[in-house]
Amino acid sequence: MDHQIVDHRGPEFAQLTREILPMMRELVKSKDAHVILYPSSGTGAWQAALSNVLSPGDRVLVAETGQFSNAWADLAEKLGIEADLIPGDWRTGADPDEIARRLRADGGHKIAAVMVLHNETSTGITSRLGDVREAIDATGHPALFLVDTVSSLASIDYRHDEWKVDVMVGGSQKGLMLPPGMGINIVSRKALEASKKSRFPRSYFDWQAIIEANLEGFYPYTPPTSLLYGLRESLKMMLREEGIANTFARHARLAEATRRAVRGWGLEILPRDPREFSNTLTPVVMPDGVDSDKVRAVILDRFDVSLGIGLGRVKGKIFRIGHLGSLNETMLAGVLCAVQMGLRLSGVNAGNGIEPALEYLANPEREAVLV
Repeated sequence: MDHQIVDHRGPEFAQLTREILPMMRELVKSKDAHVILYPSSGTGAWQAALSNVLSPGDRVLVAETGQFSNAWADLAEKLGIEADLIPGDWRTGADPDEIARRLRADGGHKIAAVMVLHNETSTGITSRLGDVREAIDATGHPALFLVDTVSSLASIDYRHDEWKVDVMVGGSQKGLMLPPGMGINIVSRKALEASKKSRFPRSYFDWQAIIEANLEGFYPYTPPTSLLYGLRESLKMMLREEGIANTFARHARLAEATRRAVRGWGLEILPRDPREFSNTLTPVVMPDGVDSDKVRAVILDRFDVSLGIGLGRVKGKIFRIGHLGSLNETMLAGVLCAVQMGLRLSGVNAGNGIEPALEYLANPEREAVLV
C-alpha cells in the first residue's frame, strides 16, 4: 500500500483494476460474477446489497446467529424492508430446515430474499451455506440468496457459484489483511436482473455505474487507490504464493489448535455444533460468575494481548480469540500462553490447555498439502 498515488483516470490505474477483478472472482470461486468494490465499510456493502436488488416494502428472511445478523436486519428495516427474523439462540447457525419450512409456507412468494451470515463475528458460528442453498432449492422458491462474508472471506472456503449466492457482502479489514475502508459486493446474473426492477433511489451504491466504468478499468468516482494496491498484493499472496487451499488449511489448523487449548482449560466453546465452529475466531465461554471483560482487561494489561469482547446477548460472558489473516503458529502460541496466564491471574481454575494446542501444531502430519 506504500505506493505513489496514480491518476485514477490513467492507464496504470486501469491495469490495476484489470488485475484485481479476475483474482477476486477466483478467490470466491466464480466464473462470471460481477465484483463491486466501494470506498466504504462493510455496513455500506450491506446497504448496497439490499438497495440494489430489493424495493421498499419487500420482505426478507434473516437467520439470527448473533449481533451482526440482527444489525443487518435492523438496517433493512430502516430502509423500509420488512425483516422476518428467524429467532436463534446465538449458539447455532442458520437452520436449513426452518428456512425451507418458511419458504414453503410463503405460497405467494412474498419473501424476496434470504439473508445469512456465513461467519457470525460476534458468536464464532459458521453457518452451513451449502445446506442452506439445498434447502432453498428444495422448495422451488425464487428468493434471492444474500450472504455476509465479512469475517470469512479469504479465510474459510466460500463457493459463490456452487452455492448460487446472489449477493455476497465483504470487507477489507479481516481475511484480506487490509485496513478497513473497502466494502465488497459479488453479484450474480440473477441479482443483476433483480436490480433493474428495484425501486430504491440510489447513486453512490448503484452497481450499474460501477460495472460500466469497470469495463474500461475505472470507477465512476474516486476509488480507494491505496487499498486497491494492498488488495492486489494480498490476493497474490493467497492465490499465487501460499495457494488458497493452503490458506484455508492454515486457518483450519490454527482454529483447531485454539479449540484444543480451550478444552484443555476446561472451558466451553460457544457454538454447540462442531460443524459450525469458526476457523477465524473462537468464542470462549466463562464460568458462571466470571466477567469476561475483567479477564480481557487482565490479559491486555499484563501481556499486551487484546481479545474480542462479548457483544449484545453474550456481553460479559465470553471473549473471542481471533485467528485469521497474516498469522502463524508461533504468533498463535503466544496469544494462547497469554490467555492461559490471564485466566489463572483472574482466578479461573484453568488447566494446561497450551500443551494439547502445541502438540497439535507441532504434528507435521497436519501440514497443508500443496495443490
